This record gives sequence, structure tokens and C-alpha cells, in this order.
Amino acid sequence: MKADGNVLVLCAKNSARSQIAEALLRQHGGERFDVYSAGLEASEVHPLAMHVMEEIEVPLTGQRSKDAREFLGRLAVHHLIIVCERTERECPKLFPGAVRQYSWPFPDPVAVDGPIEVRLAAFREVRDGIERRILEWLRDPEIGLVGSRK
Repeated sequence: MKADGNVLVLCAKNSARSQIAEALLRQHGGERFDVYSAGLEASEVHPLAMHVMEEIEVPLTGQRSKDAREFLGRLAVHHLIIVCERTERECPKLFPGAVRQYSWPFPDPVAVDGPIEVRLAAFREVRDGIERRILEWLRDPEIGLVGSRK
């Protein structure tokens, strides 16, 4: 285990937001944390998530969609980051032992309909928002902490 512990990023289906966050946190903080992602249920890594991450040369290669039950009781979670509202509502029952829990809800880009340009723009906006939040968090780990004033 790395110095600052394990991070688990949770989302509803582990197809886009949590996958993006996992890759970006590895990119920016991988020397400090072991990073994982999961969903309340597993699906598939969304092709547009893969596309927008390749645009910034942080590919999702080797990542797969995982169900949170793969980690329950098997991983000491030091930092639990929840990136969607549905998971936030249902999460306290899943990982009560998480040392620190963060709420970083982002809109679901998978839910956006329309032409490919509109859908890609939604994925890029979420990717960029997650990256900004991660960079802020690495500077100040109180950002988004449940129960904190930030």
C-alpha cells in the first residue's frame, strides 16, 4: 500500500465518471495512492469515456467495470470518493468503514442524448471537471469531505 492509502471511486455503473476519476487520480497522484473504481453495479467502460481520455493521453487501457462487492471486505478504503448522486444516496450502507468519504457529484455524461458532438462535449466537460477537482483535492484533502465546511 502506498503512503496515503487506498482510494476507491464509486459511481452507479462504473462506466464513465468513476473510470475517468480512477485514471486521472492515478495520473496525478499515483505515487501517493493506490486507486480503484467500482459501481453499485458493473456495466462496461463507455466508449466515449475511453475516447475523451485518449484525447488527453490518459488512456483507460486495462481498466474494466467493477461491482463494488469486489472490494467490500477485501480492501481497506482510506478515501472513498463518490462521483454521482445515486451512489451518494445508497453508499453509506456499502462502505461504512471508509476512513474519509468525499462527495463530488458530476452529471452523468452517458445520459446525454443528441449528436456525437454534443455527447462528446458532455464527456469532456465531466472529464475536465473531475480533473480540476482531483488537482484541488491533492493540494487540499478537505475538499468535498463529507461533514466538512469546504
